[in-house]
Amino acid sequence: MDQAQFYGGNFLLALPGMQDQRFDHSVLALCVHDADGALGIAVSDEMEGLGLRELLESFDIDANKVPDTPVLRGGPVEPRRGFVLHSLDWAGQDMMQVNDQWGLSGSLDILKAIAEQRGPSRYLVALGYAGWGAGQLEEEMTGESWFLAPGNADLLFNTPARRKWAAIFAASGVDSTHLVGGAGLA
Repeated sequence: MDQAQFYGGNFLLALPGMQDQRFDHSVLALCVHDADGALGIAVSDEMEGLGLRELLESFDIDANKVPDTPVLRGGPVEPRRGFVLHSLDWAGQDMMQVNDQWGLSGSLDILKAIAEQRGPSRYLVALGYAGWGAGQLEEEMTGESWFLAPGNADLLFNTPARRKWAAIFAASGVDSTHLVGGAGLA
């Protein structure tokens, strides 16, 4: 019997042949992947005109002590729902450990902790997520949509959003400037 292969804790990088233009040059931190489906947070696209301070203030959280970092467009599903990818030096309400490098939280608890400077040392805040039903991601991975790369906390937290795609390809030994869409014929 074949054992299913699941890829939670890795990165998914959109290939140039990706049909869904919403994911053009996207990097997703794949947080959940099992027999029921998958959930990823896009970490390569900043939301125009929305910073962390404004987001916190919309929840009546004092944001004076917080750097005004960009909020990321996490994906097309539930674009008003917030997620925080973060280092494992913080564990709070509903925190899910993704791998041995980062966790995922989606409660106000973590936003309050960040604002009070008692949250994780490294974090990214995103609105929305990408989701796949059972078997859907596995099917997409057989085509020209996604490149799988090992998860890496330094690349996740320390690389600017707009540079993640090329940086993660480079860390995987791929020069992204040589990638082209579509299959060739020999």
